[in-house]
Amino acid sequence: MNFFEELQPKGHLQIVKLFPSGQEEILLDEKNVIVSGFGVGLSYLFTLSGSQRITDYQLERFQFGVCAVQAVSSSVFKLDYPISSIAHYGSDTKLLLVSATQVRNGTNFPNQVFGIIPHKNVTRVSNTSVRYTIVLDERTLNDLGNYGYPGGTDAALREIGLFMKNPRGDASTASFLCAYKQFSSIKKTSDFSLVFRWIITL
Repeated sequence: MNFFEELQPKGHLQIVKLFPSGQEEILLDEKNVIVSGFGVGLSYLFTLSGSQRITDYQLERFQFGVCAVQAVSSSVFKLDYPISSIAHYGSDTKLLLVSATQVRNGTNFPNQVFGIIPHKNVTRVSNTSVRYTIVLDERTLNDLGNYGYPGGTDAALREIGLFMKNPRGDASTASFLCAYKQFSSIKKTSDFSLVFRWIITL
């Protein structure tokens, strides 16, 4: 049994619709899948064969996708149909977005869009658990109907992934998918914010 199997990391995701009045509606409150990329990233850390910067092992990046049809298992290494343009997040979004490389099953794919989780949104909730909070405010990811994914124009949020920043220590940041969750379609509008509270436990 390797160290990743011994750790048996777990994840739990809550998705909340938040209205300007302060009213909350819980849309999802379920476990998520920890995928093999997490184990690969940790192996670089524990064998001292990857990045020498501890910050490169942080789960500080995320992606949203508009299609979710793949079978979910620990072998998932990418989102089905990630949002590939910063512009689709909206010109007034408060999110910090970057275009960088993603490692998919050992192969580098450049020019992938990631959101960055601010340090203030990363909270230690126990000795072994950390909560990552991602907020899509009223100005973010609205009007995805023209996105043009394979299902036509009826685009909605259907999947999310959490990524380790750069465990190999590449000169150009290359991130690994570590946790993944599919969910029922959510059509984001300017009438509400979406709050994703994601707890990872080792």
